[in-house]
Amino acid sequence: MRKNELYRRVIEYFEQAMPVAETELHYETPFQLLVAVVLSAQCTDKRVNMVTPALFAAYPTPEAMAQATKEQIFDYIHSVSYPNSKSHHLAGLSRMLVEEFGGEVPDDREQLQRLPGVGRKTANVVEAVYFDRPAMPVDTHVFRVANRIGLTVNSKTPLQTERELVKYIPEALIPKAHHWLILHGRYVCQARKPKCGECGLTEVCKYYSGQEPGDKEIRRKEGERAV
Repeated sequence: MRKNELYRRVIEYFEQAMPVAETELHYETPFQLLVAVVLSAQCTDKRVNMVTPALFAAYPTPEAMAQATKEQIFDYIHSVSYPNSKSHHLAGLSRMLVEEFGGEVPDDREQLQRLPGVGRKTANVVEAVYFDRPAMPVDTHVFRVANRIGLTVNSKTPLQTERELVKYIPEALIPKAHHWLILHGRYVCQARKPKCGECGLTEVCKYYSGQEPGDKEIRRKEGERAV
């Protein structure tokens, strides 16, 4: 099957199977989304959503969080992964937002990546989710699903995966396609034991047909995480 046809089939499936696809992180403002995404690195959205209500009640804005010490922030987020580094990042990015951006979250990826703790994936999430820009964040779910289905070929890094996906997915669909892939990876095409019996893409999936590298190779590739 030609690459364009594969993408068309996959998009048609998700448009029918998942007409509504949104982030599962809870937020109200771009600042709160940014904080939640930083906290979600190597952590589940469910866990993040458990800690952010109290965190946002205490520090709802960059100005409020900029006044907090990393130790104070740590007290709210200690149950997430890597709370020491994340509390340090949140204190730093809040101060930078106040001092250099007037308390506003920038809508430019390069400017976002200047913030402590914000890499390309996090910046792309904010761009795609809040600003509805054609950005494709690549986390382990997106990386795995794209490789398994065959949307990407011989992609060894998140950046390679991102570039190939945005090349073939219509620009207007890119923000939604990110959610299609991440949610499919989270609930169906899981890392250890994919639920192929629940998937409507088996007839075009290279992993299912045996053409895609095996689990061992996929897990090796997933080790090269987006940051």
